[in-house]
Parts: sequence; C-alpha cells; structure tokens
Amino acid sequence: MRIAYRLLLLGSVAACTPMVPTPPQPQPAPPPVVEPAPATPAPTPPPAQTDLSEAYDHASFDAWKQSFLERHGGARKWEYARELESVTPNPSIIRLDRNQPEFSRPAGVYIQNATTPARIAMARQRVDRVPWDVTQKYGVPTEILLGVWAQESAFGQVQGDFDVIRSLATLAYDGRRRAWAEDQLKHALDIVVTGKRDRAGLKGSWAGAMGQTQFMPDNYLRLGVDQNGDGKVDIWSSDADALASAANLLAQAGWKRGQGWAYEVTLPSNFDYSQAEGPKHPWSYWTARGVRLADGSSPNSAEAAEGAAILLPQGAKGPAFLALPNHYVIRRYNNSVSYALAIGMIADGVAGKPALKASWPNDGPLTRDQRIGAQQALTRMGFDTQGVDGVIGSNTRAALRRWQQANGRTADGYLTDVLADELIRRAR
Repeated sequence: MRIAYRLLLLGSVAACTPMVPTPPQPQPAPPPVVEPAPATPAPTPPPAQTDLSEAYDHASFDAWKQSFLERHGGARKWEYARELESVTPNPSIIRLDRNQPEFSRPAGVYIQNATTPARIAMARQRVDRVPWDVTQKYGVPTEILLGVWAQESAFGQVQGDFDVIRSLATLAYDGRRRAWAEDQLKHALDIVVTGKRDRAGLKGSWAGAMGQTQFMPDNYLRLGVDQNGDGKVDIWSSDADALASAANLLAQAGWKRGQGWAYEVTLPSNFDYSQAEGPKHPWSYWTARGVRLADGSSPNSAEAAEGAAILLPQGAKGPAFLALPNHYVIRRYNNSVSYALAIGMIADGVAGKPALKASWPNDGPLTRDQRIGAQQALTRMGFDTQGVDGVIGSNTRAALRRWQQANGRTADGYLTDVLADELIRRAR
C-alpha cells in the first residue's frame, strides 16, 4: 500500500499566518473517537488543482487549511490547528506524485530492478525474522511478507524521513487527489493528537506512507498490530509489528490461503489480446482458448476454480501472466500491476522458483508530456481515458485497446513511447 511515493525536501519556506485564532484557554483532549463535523457551512475550498511549480500563494494555502479545519476538525479542531499552524506546502512532492516509477517506467525495468539476485538473497537471509505465528494466524506466506518488506523499505533501511503531515497537506492542497489526501491527513493528525505517535516520529515517504511496511495513516489506525506486546504499534522500529501489520492488511483484503498469486503463461498465436485485463474466468476457460502455464504444469484445484485474468504488463511482446485473486490482494497495498508483480516475483525467488521464461522488451520510459499527451489524444479521438493525469492506469489502457481495435492494431493496451508520439501527432 506502497502503494509508494518518495520526495526530496524543499528548503525552508516563509511561515504562513495562523489559520485560526489561538483559543483563550487550553482545550482538554477529547476521547479517541471520530467526532461529527460542525453544522456550520464550510468555507469554499480553493480551486480543485493548484500549480505548485512556483512559489505558492500563502493566502490560498491558508484558505485551504481553514477550510480543512472547518470540514474535518470537529471537536479536535484546535488540536489539528496547532499541528498545522507552521505547515507549508512542498512543491517537490507534487513533482514526484506525477512521476511515480510504477507508472512511468516500463514494467520490465521496474520489476527487474526490484527482483535482483542480491535483493532475493537478502530476503532469504531474513526468513527467520517473520514470526511463525503471524503466518499461521493470517495465512499470508512468509515469502510474500518478505517481498512487501523488501519493496516497501529495503527491509526497514529506507523508510522515508518526511513529515507525514506536511506531505499529506501538500497533496491535499494541490488537489489532484484532494479527498483521499484530506482523509489521510485527518488520520495522521489523529495519530498525533491521541498520543499514538509523537509528531517528531511521524515520518514516512513523500506520500505519507509510514514505517518498514509503509502503512498509510488510516491503515495504521485500523490494521496496525502490536505483535511484540509492548503496548504500542511501532511499525518503524519493530520488525514483528511491521510484518504482522502487513499480514493483517493482506488478510483483511481477502488473501486466499493455499493459493498462489499468478502464473506465467504462454498465449496462442491467435489469442484475442483485447481480453487482457478484462473479465476474470476459471482456468478451463483459458485452456479452451489455448492458454498454457509456461512451465507446463497446472494450477491446483482451488486456483483452477477461481476467476483469473490475463495480464500483459509490457504488451503482446512481453511476458504474460494469469493473475489469481491474490494478485489483486497485493494491489490493495499499491494499485500498480508492476508493483504487485514485483512482490510476487520476489516471493517466488525466495521460494526457489525458476525465473521467467519470456524476456522483457527493451522499451524506453514515458515522459510526463508523453503520458498526458497520449491521454489527451485518445480522448480527443473519441476514446475517453476518464481523466488526464499522466498515470497510465486501467482506464487509459482500456481506452487504448479500443483505439487499437478500431485501427487494426494488436489490442494489448500497452503504451510505448513510440505509440504515445504517434497518438499525439494523430490528434493534432
């Protein structure tokens, strides 16, 4: 639930003016419950998206803070105000938000960087660090938890040192994902004002993900586990707490015991690529269409009965996968195909399974201008991508498949840098 975002801290910015007056008396701490929002109308929020590439507008940011407090503060308004008073936005966060490696790099580059022999060897050295009773209680295999631990923080070595509250306030003010960011900001403030973690220790990634397994604030409050029994959920310093919390998240998301996450498959020459990333079907459906597991084996009986989808993370020329339900559970951590494949392939490496039989194509990365330009071009040509945000997600891939079908192309939904340039030219 890496999903996973990183940023560089910006130099100091002039402090903004307080957004609410200081109360005349210290307010007693309310009980740790979510209070209803006040009945008074909230001020109108600033525009839906704010350009932070240059110096931000102090008045606009202050207006957003005041609006946030009115809409989300409730009985904790003064305490939230205290924590937000000196907060300023960080433009670097916005640049990183729009250039996430899971969505900008070709899948093969991302996955190969994540699944190096050295990383898999490091994971194997830590097998004994995953508590046995955690895997028994939650049903999530040790190898999967090691994959999450490796990918999220390099086994706790790279957790991020950004002020989580500042990060989330910046994302909320920017507006691309305002509702999500404001919700996470409220939970982060609750962590501090209820004493679960002091502000100085509430550090994480540029997107607000925290600790060794990079939990967002809502999941920390809802799914964090005190595995070592010391009375606190410390996903920053306690391996046991971090891994148990990750296992709890995956279990609550629907992890299926006794099943894998995906299989590499081979596709027949006449395969209908428009079916990729489409409706899920049992194994019998796919075998009837010539799909085979790449290693010549078969799924177990439970897996064969599940609905599964074909994934083409780097198009028709790259490896193909039969994605089982547990693949989509991993994506509850970070909703990226590349991310989930990386976790699964780290796990397979730890378990000693063979490498992929197919090779990754050597495609170039997509610039932000190419990603946005391709989305704009598809939409102008009548193939709506359901938004233009520079993130090549399932809606954009579906729109691209429709365009490919309409133009006699292989409808694999894969956007290369060359194809992006073609789409932009065609839409002019």
